[in-house]
Amino acid sequence: MNATIETILSRRSIRSFQDKPLKEEDLKTIMDCALHAPSARGLQTWKFTVIESREKIQELAKAMGEALGRAGYDMYQPQVIIIPSNERTSPYGMEDNACALENIFLAAASLGIGSVWINQLRDVCDEPAVRSLLREYHIPDEHVVYGLAALGYGNGEPAPKERIGKVEYIR
Repeated sequence: MNATIETILSRRSIRSFQDKPLKEEDLKTIMDCALHAPSARGLQTWKFTVIESREKIQELAKAMGEALGRAGYDMYQPQVIIIPSNERTSPYGMEDNACALENIFLAAASLGIGSVWINQLRDVCDEPAVRSLLREYHIPDEHVVYGLAALGYGNGEPAPKERIGKVEYIR
């Protein structure tokens, strides 16, 4: 089996992270992979915001938790978050960002870095307290956030999960 397929088949969402910084070169590689994701019509209307400050990450998590009515929400306390945002007017923004997030997750896994998709930001990115922080992080008001990647070295490996999706071949 080749390395790409092995990474796809072995990657799992990580929801418990070590307090250990990521290597700068690994983070740059992950971001290069994000930038190489498919983008409909090649428009690339996205922006990627990388937050390495755990204090700022938890500040955003707290604002999100309050907007969601979830006390103690902490996004699993990752080491880094990557927030892809996209122009509200882009008809392909959600799909483009999903492709970029998948590239981020696979690149991270190939480097031994754990990740998990945090989708709650999509529902609260325009709540005033959350949007205020997004502005502080230089994410334009004209951008929507569909999800973010939480990254870090995992505390252990989750067990493989049975795949129950249906596949049908029509010949």
